[in-house]
Amino acid sequence: MSRQRLFALLTALAVAVGLALFVPLASPASAAAGCAGAWNSSSVYTGGTSASYSSHNWQAKWWTQGETPGVAAVWADQGACGGGSGGTGGTCNYPAWAAGHSYVAGDVVKYTDGNYYIAEHDNPGYDPVISTWYWDPYSCNGGGGPTDPPSSGSFVVSEAQFNQMFPNRNAFYTYSGLTAALSAYPGFANTGSDTVKKQEAAAFLANVSHETGGLVYIVEQNTANYSHYCDATQPYGCPAGQSAYYGRGPIQLSWNFNYKAAGDALGIDLLHNPNLVQTDSAVAWKTGLWYWNTQSGPGTMTPHNAMVNGAGFGETIRSINGSIECNGGNPAQVQSRINAYQSFVSILGVPAGSNLSC
Repeated sequence: MSRQRLFALLTALAVAVGLALFVPLASPASAAAGCAGAWNSSSVYTGGTSASYSSHNWQAKWWTQGETPGVAAVWADQGACGGGSGGTGGTCNYPAWAAGHSYVAGDVVKYTDGNYYIAEHDNPGYDPVISTWYWDPYSCNGGGGPTDPPSSGSFVVSEAQFNQMFPNRNAFYTYSGLTAALSAYPGFANTGSDTVKKQEAAAFLANVSHETGGLVYIVEQNTANYSHYCDATQPYGCPAGQSAYYGRGPIQLSWNFNYKAAGDALGIDLLHNPNLVQTDSAVAWKTGLWYWNTQSGPGTMTPHNAMVNGAGFGETIRSINGSIECNGGNPAQVQSRINAYQSFVSILGVPAGSNLSC
């Protein structure tokens, strides 16, 4: 290389270095805003209130409940957030859970409650807080391991109160079976104020009491109906037999399609093993909680939503038996349920609330 070319190269390099010394360093991106409280599908938000979801803050434009931020137009995106009370913090950066989306074991998602869950088994988009056989809570605090589900020891109904409510109950319906089932539905009797929690527990147990004669009956007493509960048009048929899907358990689960749906949600093969509902106390209670928390039946909302959102006890009756009892269908049966509910809230020391009838 000639001396002239070398000199020119060194001069250019010096100029470049000199310019670099005078170019201001890019200022670091401003830290993301703190996250508002995590969005909850059961909470009511009024215009102007905020919630965090999928690592963003959102502001409600008007009254809303159960409408997912980023999907529903009611929510205005306020930008990314970090820290604060949104989600579980730590190192997680996983996609939002989507109902109906297929997941494989090991997938981690952020649920609508702001918490993370890891798929323990392949599933077609089951709800992480309902299908607890398919999903486990996931820690996002750097450790990366599953966390324990909520303890059932804090159930708002004590064993003594349970025994007072059901003095003549069948030994099959154990208190321990009920509390063991609670982990499948962490939101049950654990949403809202202490009063609402106790009202929901009383409402569930009152309907259960009515369905089972005070927790006396495990199975449907009219055996003539047993063969009627097989819907042969379902692609999976009735593998346990034509007469295998009669009413069992605290809310008298019946029909092959209900056994299939409940089993899928709970991770238990009830379609092939319906007798588990009359031989395993925890399974029986779980099927009752499955209906209560996930099914609207002939009503317009789940019994759980009816109680935590203020619709009242009457709407739980509608979700269970609809016009068979409501709208003048059978007022005596409605009153029987109301009487049980009023008795149970009295035991728990809370008011019954409004809208008791349907």
